[in-house]
Amino acid sequence: MSQSIGLDFGTTNTVATMVNAKGEAEAVHFAHGQDVFDAFRSVLCFWETHEGQTRRTNVEAGPWAIDEFLELAGECRFIQSFKTFAASPLFSDTLIYNRRLKFEDLLSSFLRRVRAHAGMEFPRRVVIGRPVKFAGAGPDEALARTRYEAALRAVGFEEIHHVYEPVAAAYFFAQRLNAEATILVADFGGGTSDFSVVRFSRGPDGLNYTPLAHAGVGVAGDAFDYRIVDQVVARAFGKGSEYKSWDKILPVPNGYFTKFSRWNELSIMRHSRDYRDLQQLVRSSLDPDRIRAFIAFLDADAGYAMNRAVSEVKAELSRADEGTLSFHAAGVDIERKIKRSEFEKWIAPELEEIGACVDRALRDAGLRETDIDRVFLTGGSSFVPAVRAQFESRFGAGKIETGDQLVSIAYGLALIAREQDISRWAA
Repeated sequence: MSQSIGLDFGTTNTVATMVNAKGEAEAVHFAHGQDVFDAFRSVLCFWETHEGQTRRTNVEAGPWAIDEFLELAGECRFIQSFKTFAASPLFSDTLIYNRRLKFEDLLSSFLRRVRAHAGMEFPRRVVIGRPVKFAGAGPDEALARTRYEAALRAVGFEEIHHVYEPVAAAYFFAQRLNAEATILVADFGGGTSDFSVVRFSRGPDGLNYTPLAHAGVGVAGDAFDYRIVDQVVARAFGKGSEYKSWDKILPVPNGYFTKFSRWNELSIMRHSRDYRDLQQLVRSSLDPDRIRAFIAFLDADAGYAMNRAVSEVKAELSRADEGTLSFHAAGVDIERKIKRSEFEKWIAPELEEIGACVDRALRDAGLRETDIDRVFLTGGSSFVPAVRAQFESRFGAGKIETGDQLVSIAYGLALIAREQDISRWAA
């Protein structure tokens, strides 16, 4: 293996890659039970154990974190989608068993467990992907970079390069080109959708790369998931219900339910003021059972179960015209058939935002749709038929290509690490 590693730290999954002795990008493999996989789930689980008078805080990541969460029946802190904290000035730390952990503490804890389960030492140089636009309101990119580097140095990386995720995917895709081409890369992650317009040509020194434009929007797979939750699940927890305040009948604030759009916030809601407010709301609610169900949902830390149920029905809707959302937790039982046409109507606002972001990328590049030779779609939400259809209608089905949706960015990062001058690819 080379002395560099490509690291695609994602909202949903993380992939690490290196270049092997044959000069090919190869993913770091993990084994969990009978399963062997490359995409390592980006989740953490913290729990306490007691040894006499001593308390010890333990941490696991990926499927091992999920095992602990399920075994402990919620008696732990389960954190998912924490990448979306990276650029938020509003997030300073979270309290976990009387210890305040910053974003960089969460990321370094996660990477240590990734390394441990890989069963190998990581090299000193890392090329890490980053979104064109970080998720969240008013993201601070410099803050995210500082936090990334603090976490990476804490686990032993000494030389750090940041590359836009769609640029890495473009580099990976460009390996199959045999002629000059102008490419639009669309990377649909969990928290963001990012777009790069690049021109590639081959010369005597290898692959020549000219970046023409980059654009990003904080809308992606998690936002699609939220539409399902908002339309189907949230009402079971009191959305649309009312409460009495003095002599007035008022709607329960929607702010409680917008947390479902951000898995990272939902995972810490039990330890927030909102949780205490919900406990107070039970006494004045006109439908207290639904508010109690919401509290029980938070007490059970059932966000992961809901996330899994929503992800499964979304995958069904990518394969068929209808799917069933099956969610049973905290005394709530939901079995709801969803038609693909319904889902596509729900995500229409997000599709419009994605289309507007593509418009910006083309405008910044000074190009029209007809000037794009190839369109490479990558990331989990590229499987959603409505997403692909949007690009086919704009650029023509013959220009659309996909492949290795979950690992293409990481492969590109590892291949960029071979370059003598990594800086020309860096963000």
